[in-house]
Amino acid sequence: ARHTVTELLAQSDYELEQHGRLTEPLAYDRASDRYLPISWSDAFALTARHLRALPHPDQASFYTSGRTSNETAFLFQLFVRMYGTNNFPDCSNLCHESTSRALPATVGVGKATVILDDFEHADTVLVFGQNPATNHPRMLNELRECAKRGAAIVSINPLKERGLERFASPQHPLDLVGGGVAISSMFIRPTLGGDFALIKGVAKRVLELDDAAVAAGAERVLDTAFLAEHCSGFDAFAADLRGESWQALAADSGVPWSDIDALAQTYARGKAVIATWGMGLTQHKNSVAAIQMLSNLMMMRGNIGKRGAGLCPVRGHSNVQGDRTVGIEDKPSQTFLDRLRDVYGFEPPRKHGLDAVDTIAAMRDGRVKVFVGLGGNFAMATPDTPLTFEALRNCALTVQISTKLNRSHLIHGKEALILPTLGRTEIDMQKSGPQGVTVEDSMCMVHLSYGINPPASRALLSETAIVAGIAQAVLGSERTDWLAYVDDYARIRDEIAKVLDAFHDFNARVAKPGGFHLTPASRERRWLTPSGKAQFIVHPLEKDTPIRRARALHGDRLMVLMTARSHDQYNTTIYAMDDRYRGVYGQRRVLFIHREDLALQGFAAGDWVDIFTVWNDGIERRADGFLLVEYDIPRGCLGAYFPETNPLIPLDSVADISNTPTSKSVPVLLRRAAAV
Repeated sequence: ARHTVTELLAQSDYELEQHGRLTEPLAYDRASDRYLPISWSDAFALTARHLRALPHPDQASFYTSGRTSNETAFLFQLFVRMYGTNNFPDCSNLCHESTSRALPATVGVGKATVILDDFEHADTVLVFGQNPATNHPRMLNELRECAKRGAAIVSINPLKERGLERFASPQHPLDLVGGGVAISSMFIRPTLGGDFALIKGVAKRVLELDDAAVAAGAERVLDTAFLAEHCSGFDAFAADLRGESWQALAADSGVPWSDIDALAQTYARGKAVIATWGMGLTQHKNSVAAIQMLSNLMMMRGNIGKRGAGLCPVRGHSNVQGDRTVGIEDKPSQTFLDRLRDVYGFEPPRKHGLDAVDTIAAMRDGRVKVFVGLGGNFAMATPDTPLTFEALRNCALTVQISTKLNRSHLIHGKEALILPTLGRTEIDMQKSGPQGVTVEDSMCMVHLSYGINPPASRALLSETAIVAGIAQAVLGSERTDWLAYVDDYARIRDEIAKVLDAFHDFNARVAKPGGFHLTPASRERRWLTPSGKAQFIVHPLEKDTPIRRARALHGDRLMVLMTARSHDQYNTTIYAMDDRYRGVYGQRRVLFIHREDLALQGFAAGDWVDIFTVWNDGIERRADGFLLVEYDIPRGCLGAYFPETNPLIPLDSVADISNTPTSKSVPVLLRRAAAV
């Protein structure tokens, strides 16, 4: 009521967060440029009118954030598929999609093969492209215990993150007195985009160590029994490794041979090795190849499917993995669609839908007219920010289901709704009593939780109730009684169990303390691949990449940018303007750069620069006004925070196969700031 949308647009993302909770449904009023209250029934009717008016269901797209519970996500996908489309962009498309597409080809399932208990038995942990202190604090406690036991922990990251040097756990007061526990015993610093060459180099060195062991009559380095019984394609993989050039591997990785050797020796000594990774491994052009190469490396010594060892992708959001498990997938399997058909008596759409990047392009081109966002902040989480803004504004209707104000509410379609929802910590009271919801964490554990705080407003509905209300308004209740699901979420869990065998006896199993584990077949050394074996995949070093082409044109002026979170940030939500682990206070428009690159570029620490993307499509992409901060980062590399630098990531700069934006390898040039 106090601000027009235009006025709110001038506020920072941090300032928008400070307005607090949204407490009633709102509709955009073009005449006043304000959001005005609307009843829930009218909001659902407006959404239904737009969706039913579309010539084809594929002209709508339905985004899901990882904060969405299994119950709501399952109901959402059921509604949307009954409506007639597989257009399910979700936050996984922007972060761990490379993992989800890489691992099924190697081990059969795109999930972790470890549980938390495995960290208690690991003697070696390889941490790739991850900053647990900021992004996965709970994991730091596991690493702390590993370090105290004497396990070798290796941090593989262009940035030497403080939280992986020492960690003082608040749960252990003596840590705070004594300065904490040393975490990593080794730091390996690949250049941005160099992970694939590094991992392949480690694999080549492990093979050489095995050759030497054979020649000396010593114990083999390779797990020959595992390779013989469980694997396919190893001979071709080994031949490719033998033919690879050490010079090329070291040059592409940015890591000297001595460090590659040290990492390989550490890995070869480990009897139980966990490889864990975050978005530092998933947001490059060759990310799928890099993750498959890591899978190859782990298979060489049988480090999958045994206690204390395995693959551990760490997803940052509370239920990004669970949402995919229960059906939020633009490329669903035919088996899953068949089960929906058999259980609910309708023929679901079979054509693959749109992911996040494809949805932006479709909205820009007018092929998608309605956008529904189930949580999240789509406008700021996605790449190529000005283009994304244009795409959202091109829609006839945008609907955002949210708890707090964010920029996606201000970058809206010709008509727009904000539908406020209960937070996960709030009591969700329905006809059958207080409701609990479930999530699946990164290690496939399914937990049930109940909110304990009073709702921020009596006008709020739960996410489940909002989805059911929209479904009822669009489809009616002839085939499905959507509102009955809202009365008791246990009914939704029963429905999930009908469709997904892994959720059998869902309500009974999740009621037990700690929930239950959705055990991936690969953890039990069952391989759901075409060969029925764990599959080695051969990938050559890339000879021609966008970064190399840009460097050929611009020489040493060309820099490669990675985007990252600050410490006081969760995804796109900015809680404060500080990043104490990196020594930044009161500001976010900073650019981390190596001392020698400062001199080479003709700048000094404290100078202000504008950043320009080098991309051959005729579009100028820039982000202005960044303070240069001297930092320990590899030569030729830059670091900055997102979402401030998302405008620099071209929409079509994506990872092969997964279509994930290449947020960790953006070719850029720096110019002295036109204005500060």
